[in-house]
Amino acid sequence: MKHSSHGTYVALFVLALSFSIHVAFAQSSARVLSPHQQLARDIFREVIEINTTMNVGSTKAAEAMVGRLKAAGFFESDMQLVGPRDQNRNLVVRYRGSGNAKPILFIAHLDVVEALREDWSMDPFIFVEKDGFFYGRGTSDMKSEVAEIVANFIRLKKEGFVPKRDIILALTEHEENGDANGILWLLANRRDLIDAEFAINLEGGGGDIQKGKRTLLEVQTSEKVYVSFQLDVLNKGGHSSIPVKENAIYRLAAGLTRLSAFDFPVRLNETTRTFFERTAQQEEGQTKSDMLANMKTPIDTAAANRLATSSPYYNALMRTTWVPTMLSGGHAENALPQRARAVVNCRMLPDETVENVLATLHRVLADSQIVVTQIAPVRPGPLSPLRKDVMDVVERLAAAMWPGVTVTPVMSTGASDGKFLRQAGIPVYGVSGIFADIDDVRAHGRDERIGVKEFYDGLEFMYSFIKSITGN
Repeated sequence: MKHSSHGTYVALFVLALSFSIHVAFAQSSARVLSPHQQLARDIFREVIEINTTMNVGSTKAAEAMVGRLKAAGFFESDMQLVGPRDQNRNLVVRYRGSGNAKPILFIAHLDVVEALREDWSMDPFIFVEKDGFFYGRGTSDMKSEVAEIVANFIRLKKEGFVPKRDIILALTEHEENGDANGILWLLANRRDLIDAEFAINLEGGGGDIQKGKRTLLEVQTSEKVYVSFQLDVLNKGGHSSIPVKENAIYRLAAGLTRLSAFDFPVRLNETTRTFFERTAQQEEGQTKSDMLANMKTPIDTAAANRLATSSPYYNALMRTTWVPTMLSGGHAENALPQRARAVVNCRMLPDETVENVLATLHRVLADSQIVVTQIAPVRPGPLSPLRKDVMDVVERLAAAMWPGVTVTPVMSTGASDGKFLRQAGIPVYGVSGIFADIDDVRAHGRDERIGVKEFYDGLEFMYSFIKSITGN
């Protein structure tokens, strides 16, 4: 009996050991990366752990990428580190092709917004992989794309791939903020380095995950135009113990109330019309019906208004918008205000004019005592026409990698460096194969992160995209 019990213990121990080895092997196997994936991960770690915030600059990260590319066989003469200051250098790389067609330009920015250790649950400048995510400042905006494009350039070079035209890569500085914006500087000082038939902005596109499901893959073709106005009301003021109805704050508040009740008319363009038509495939019920009704000419106003009410995003896609973002007034709590001021931020449709917006602003305010001043000049960026070659490649790759995902062009309601290229006559298309949860956006925020699987999927997507768009 004693011997039999001992045998049972031994058998259980062997079984447990076997199970542990199996689990350990399975976990180890799950972490095994291909050489290409390992390279991309190594580059990702490297750029995350180089601080490229505004006050530090991105030169160190650009130099690190030069080292990577040089080791892969790129000539120093095909890599230019240029910029306005030592700490603000942009890296421009030319991958030589065999044809005479104008190059294709790929752009990505190296800089990130500031991140303070006390605001995060971890050091924002230490690369962390945890629970299926990569953490660190810039993981989603946008050092993941930087790592992917550099790793893919290296992979293609080692494979001996020769594109049918030159490919230019610009890793730029100060997209987020500051006075040394890389694309603007290159256009003004070294356009010869980046002149291209069209550009691919690695930041402008990408995929949406909604409730755990990949739904849309977007190709950005345009951006709304940013312009702000300052509204001022001046008054002689007086003592607050003897109030009068003519009050600067009252007058400004009444004008802002009129602005809040006004909506610009709905106007769709080639991109937004296609967006609603294709996005309707992912919707159901009233929303789907309204999106399809939005395709009518003239536009179904009731359907458009329901969409605008249901989603601020849909509203922003359909019309020029404005909103007060700053407010100040008065100089003492016991004095009538001598000045009241507001800033109204406007996001214009690409084909809108600032003259029309300004005239509309005056008309809606309906008060000559509210002085309106445009804060900074604006140069609208035209809509990039849909390119069949770009859309066809994205659609083919998406169908192979993520069956059922809808590919659609999109107009960004925000802004990126793409607008500067469009203004300079270079069409821009935002393309990325990285998907992100639309309900968990952490760019510029605390504990910024990107999915591990999403990173490696995006890496493979961009490899195939580069070969397809430049190899035919």
